[in-house]
Amino acid sequence: MYILIFSYLADLIFGDPEGFPHPVRGIGRLIGLLDNRLRGGSGKRKERIKGVILSLSVTGATFIIAYLLIELSRRLNPLLGVFVSIYLGYTTISTKDLRVKAKVILREIEMNNISKARKRLSHIVGRDTKDLSREEIIIASLESIAENTNDGIIAPLFYLTLGGPVWAMVYKAVNTLDSMVGYKNEKYIHFGWFSAKLDDFFNFIPARISGILISLASFIAGKDFKNSFKILLRDGRRHPSPNSGVSEAAMAGALGIKMGGPSFYEGKEVFKPYIGEKIREIHPFLINEALNISFIASILMLCMGAFFIWII
Repeated sequence: MYILIFSYLADLIFGDPEGFPHPVRGIGRLIGLLDNRLRGGSGKRKERIKGVILSLSVTGATFIIAYLLIELSRRLNPLLGVFVSIYLGYTTISTKDLRVKAKVILREIEMNNISKARKRLSHIVGRDTKDLSREEIIIASLESIAENTNDGIIAPLFYLTLGGPVWAMVYKAVNTLDSMVGYKNEKYIHFGWFSAKLDDFFNFIPARISGILISLASFIAGKDFKNSFKILLRDGRRHPSPNSGVSEAAMAGALGIKMGGPSFYEGKEVFKPYIGEKIREIHPFLINEALNISFIASILMLCMGAFFIWII
C-alpha cells in the first residue's frame, strides 16, 4: 500500500521535470529503434507479424528490466528496493504533469497568445493545432485532460494496485507503443495494429473506472453529476476508440459542453462523433474545472487502490 501512496505523492511533488531520468523515455527510444529496424517493405501479413514482435519485445523487455531492477535492489538493501519500487511507480503517473501542461495552455489563452497556445497544445495532443481557434484550443485541451485522466493517472494507479510497479511499467510500455505506432495513418495501419489493440485491451477496465470516477468527482466538485452520468451512459461508446470516449463523455457531461467534431491529423480531416450537449459557453476557466475534477478522480482512485490492497 505504501508503494502506491508514496508513488502518487512523489508525482504530486516532482512531476516530470525536464532532463530527469525517466523510464518511459527509455521505452520510447527502444520503440523508435525497433520501429526503424522492423517496419517496412513486407506486405500486410508480414507487417502485422513484425508489429506483434515489436509489441511483445517492448512489453517483455519492460517487464523483465523492471522486475530485475526491483529484485536486485531488494537483495542489495531492502530499503533500496522500496526506493526503486516507488521511483518506478512514480514515473508511471502524470497527475502533476497534466496540470502543469494544461495550466501553461490556459495562461497563453488568457494572455491572448493564441499561436503560443496552439504550440503548447501540440505537446499533449496528436491532432494538428496550427489553425485551431481559441474555442477549439479550449475544447481540445478539455478532451486531452479527460483522456489523460485515464491514460496518465487512473490506469497506472489501477495496474500499480493490482500488479505493483512492474505491471504499471508494462502498462506504460503498452500506452507508449499505442501513442507512437498505434495505427493512425497509412504508415502504421498494419505495423501498429497489434499495439493499438493491446492498448484497447489494457485500458478497457480502467477507462470505465475513469468514467465513473469522473462523474463522482464532478459531484464532489459541485458540477453536474447527473448530466455527467447521463452523457457517460449515452455517449461513452460514440468515440472511434472503445475507451477514450468513456472519460470524455463523463467530463463533457460534468462541464456541460460538447466535444468531438472534425479534427485534422497530418493534414487529413477526421470526424469524431459529437459527445455531450452544449449547455454552457466555452470559456478558459473550464480548463481549471476539468483539472479539479481530474485531481479529485485521482484521489478517489488512490483511496480505492489503497483500500483494495489493505483488504487483501
